[in-house]
Amino acid sequence: MNQRPIYPFSAIVGQAKMKLALILNVINPGISGVLIRGEKGTAKSTAVRALANILPEIEVIKNCPFNLDPKSEIQQYLTIREILGSRDDHSGEEAVETESRKVEVVELPVGATEDRVAGTLDIQYALKTGQKRVEPGILARAHRNILYVDEVNLLDDNVVDILLDAAAMGINTIEREGISFSHPARFTLVGTMNPEEGELRPQLLDRFGLCVTVKGTTEVNERVEIMNRRMAFDSDPEQFVKSWRREDDRIAKRISDAKELYNDVRADATVLEKIASVCIEAGVDGHRADIVILKTAKALCAWQGETEVQEHHVLDAAELALPHRVRRMPMMEVAESLDHVLTHRDSVDVSKYGGTG
Repeated sequence: MNQRPIYPFSAIVGQAKMKLALILNVINPGISGVLIRGEKGTAKSTAVRALANILPEIEVIKNCPFNLDPKSEIQQYLTIREILGSRDDHSGEEAVETESRKVEVVELPVGATEDRVAGTLDIQYALKTGQKRVEPGILARAHRNILYVDEVNLLDDNVVDILLDAAAMGINTIEREGISFSHPARFTLVGTMNPEEGELRPQLLDRFGLCVTVKGTTEVNERVEIMNRRMAFDSDPEQFVKSWRREDDRIAKRISDAKELYNDVRADATVLEKIASVCIEAGVDGHRADIVILKTAKALCAWQGETEVQEHHVLDAAELALPHRVRRMPMMEVAESLDHVLTHRDSVDVSKYGGTG
């Protein structure tokens, strides 16, 4: 049975800041994810699935549960397949088969346990044979994909810690009874939450790279356009997707170009000093915010096709990276505080970044 077409990313009305934050995390997953705060029915999951749908296919090692890259992770695979109990007569790279497939949105259930998320080691097998055998978890499947965590504030804190550790380091480590095993776990982390159902601990909030707040539009014309587009999609999904394909392809091409350009982006001493000054004035704890703002500013620069970070990149990055880190005040007062810190500027002008409106 054919899969139902996915609503186009470019056809989503409004929510430009959310879409931009998602794009930046795809350009550099090292930003450590985005937390989307707000009410239901604001296209959060729709945007995530739509973005994944337009990303280029990835090449993976066939039948590898860790989605390893045959170009850069072949040595890890040659080690891992022994731990999986899948040794064969071949041990060289020539024995590896590959395949291409679409980027996947991996959803984490609210009731997920630590073992299900991180994976586990078969202790009985280890004791009997003296060899490791691992049972991969959700983080193995999430590698090189998008990990979507709805209602992240309702998860057990230990599970959230595991997710954020892996997102920050790009590695997941399974440890049991003195036995440990590590595998790559680089993914785009997207968490959503409704603040009315409870907050995350500040320590966990701080470890999400970016944070955006979404709500339904109060503009009549936009609400009418949302209804019209949704009815057109429901009436003829294939034709609706086709009508937006050119714009989706344009966004996908820009993302690919930005990912290639990212490592060439430079930030001079003046930019670093500006980042430090913004964080000091905002009164954030520690240095994580400085690093996230730098990574986000570089991603914004690459998204624009540029190689030199400018002050406006820093200020726009700070508006995405600081709302959940400004201390000693309720979230409702953060916007006013940041407006002062960011030199009384208007909200980040997402229109200048294109492809997110």
